[in-house]
Amino acid sequence: MAEAQVQVQDEDSLVEYGFTRVIITITAILCALLEIIDTTIVNVALNDMRGSLGASLTDIAWVITAYAIANVIIIPMTSWLSKQFGRRNYFAASIIIFTAASFLCGNATNLWELVAFRFIQGMGGGALLVTAQTIITETYPVAKRGMAQAIYGMGVIVGPTLGPPLGGYLVDNFSWPYIFYINVPIGIIATFLTIIYIKSPKYGEKLKASQVDWWGIIFLASFIGSLQYILEHGQQDDWFADTTIIILTIVSGLGLLLFIWRELVYEHPIVNLRVLKDYNLRIGTILTFILGFGLYGSTFIIPIYTQSILGWTATDAGLLLVPSSVTTALMMPIIGKLLERGVPQKYLAAIGFVVFFIYSYWMYNMMTPDTGSEHMFWPLVARGFGLGLLFVPITTLSLSTLRGKDIGEGAAFTGMMRQLGGSFGIAIITTFVARLSQQHRVDLLPNLSKIDFKVQERLQAYQQMFMSKGFSVNESLDKAYQLMEGSITLQSTVLSYMDIFLYLGILFLICVPFVLMIKKGKGKVDASAMH
Repeated sequence: MAEAQVQVQDEDSLVEYGFTRVIITITAILCALLEIIDTTIVNVALNDMRGSLGASLTDIAWVITAYAIANVIIIPMTSWLSKQFGRRNYFAASIIIFTAASFLCGNATNLWELVAFRFIQGMGGGALLVTAQTIITETYPVAKRGMAQAIYGMGVIVGPTLGPPLGGYLVDNFSWPYIFYINVPIGIIATFLTIIYIKSPKYGEKLKASQVDWWGIIFLASFIGSLQYILEHGQQDDWFADTTIIILTIVSGLGLLLFIWRELVYEHPIVNLRVLKDYNLRIGTILTFILGFGLYGSTFIIPIYTQSILGWTATDAGLLLVPSSVTTALMMPIIGKLLERGVPQKYLAAIGFVVFFIYSYWMYNMMTPDTGSEHMFWPLVARGFGLGLLFVPITTLSLSTLRGKDIGEGAAFTGMMRQLGGSFGIAIITTFVARLSQQHRVDLLPNLSKIDFKVQERLQAYQQMFMSKGFSVNESLDKAYQLMEGSITLQSTVLSYMDIFLYLGILFLICVPFVLMIKKGKGKVDASAMH
């Protein structure tokens, strides 16, 4: 009883009001946005980086891979590191590491320098997400924590879609180092605000160096790091036809088994796996994984489709996602208010999964080689509506039956699963597009018979077009066949994108009964011990 009273007093000491709460909220959201935008902002700058650094397409992909690997390694350890160094100190140090690494990335003179600095940037950035969520949540009183999660959710959901248009603008108008330099002034301001305004909860005794779970850290890094590499490079290296992929699959599997064993038997584990005994958290981590799959997967596939099929610029492709982001941002405060008024989270999440299915099915029916931005506007608004309904309810449901310091571990699990879901989503979508395109091509070819009147008519029209441009009869016929070949490739690729959207929609629809099975938490979500 006495311990519970101390916990409530400590929780109350972290709640802020008025101007201070506004400043802390802005600081935490800025840091979360910095981290998330940097996961997607580099995508549109890769070609410019290749040119100036003299790198191959395979090598330049390491700029994304290094950051992602560092992210998913550090996120599960965030709770433990906060306890060791104090929340405010750890958060401020993470911002400084992220900001300094951003400056070094912009100054990199060769590819592997850039990759090394991106890894360091990811180590600093990974900590910002979960810690920012915790800081925002415990700055608000318990009755307002649905709204706190909604405010944090705005940054997490909107961030991935802000990256491509912002990156496109900076690359088109300045040069690629500025996508990193833009972090520096924001990072400096956030560091000062953190030191001045953010408080740390009181923790127990710190571990000595000899008590630190070094083996747990090594096993976690080998499992997550290898898995992330496999997901990032699997398709381009032809998966298990590549020796490196096979070796890293074995390393990842062994790392996982040894990590689970170590965390269950060691007295001071780096990640407390016992918290997964909680039913809601187990279901919540799966749903968060699927949310990450849909969020990052759809953010990845839409710019690829618009650029490769419709011939749009990187900036235009990025701007297409803005209506979706604005809709999500507008939805978040509404969802927060609904949760405060006692609307069950599982019903909101179930509606969100249904809306995301409707968006996916809409895109499946609407995609053609000539689809315009006006056709995609309302489906993308539906996407934003669905994501708004999903993020906050799933996050609060996952943590709703946890108590005390277990909530910090739960937040770390959901953060890691969202990132891993995104990595799996991008890897699986990339593979499926390649495989399904080949299958559709095989299926389409028998429909093109030389004796078919429509085929002959199309070939003759193409041939006449090239002959009118001065090519000979034979040259024009060859070019007509090439154009027909290109048309088949284009159509088969569009069909593969249609399939992806259909499968993505079905995946989200399957989640609805599982959401409705979630137990109701006892009262409001208490995130006071989230680290």
